[in-house]
Amino acid sequence: MNDAAPSPAAIQEVVHRGVPLAAAWGIEVLNAAGGGATCRLPWRQELLRPGGTVSGPALMGLADIAMWAALLGVSGGRDESLTTSLTIHFLRRLDPGPVLAEARLLKRGRIIFGEVMIRSEAASEIAAHVTTSWAAVTPRS
Repeated sequence: MNDAAPSPAAIQEVVHRGVPLAAAWGIEVLNAAGGGATCRLPWRQELLRPGGTVSGPALMGLADIAMWAALLGVSGGRDESLTTSLTIHFLRRLDPGPVLAEARLLKRGRIIFGEVMIRSEAASEIAAHVTTSWAAVTPRS
């Protein structure tokens, strides 16, 4: 396994190529190294739900991408692991605006465990807490 961390731009390119929805939503990888990653979801009207808050599916997708970015950051940019579970607790509504997801790996092995904290870019309060597990998959050559 390669522990050299590619640049955030290189990881973002892998993410956008691997998950075209991340590119369509404009998800940005701000950093990804040392078992952690921060991703940014720009404000987009189509990601809102009735009541003017950012939708749960958008937050779940952002959390999943942030965890993959953390894995890419510790694997030299090559990771084909698969999400096996994602549990999200919505703690407060997110008003329209950019959203940040801060992921960190808790345990790596055949099963990978992590957590993601989601908040508005304009606030420090956590709006959603995510726990997730992944099945480790070795990239094909």
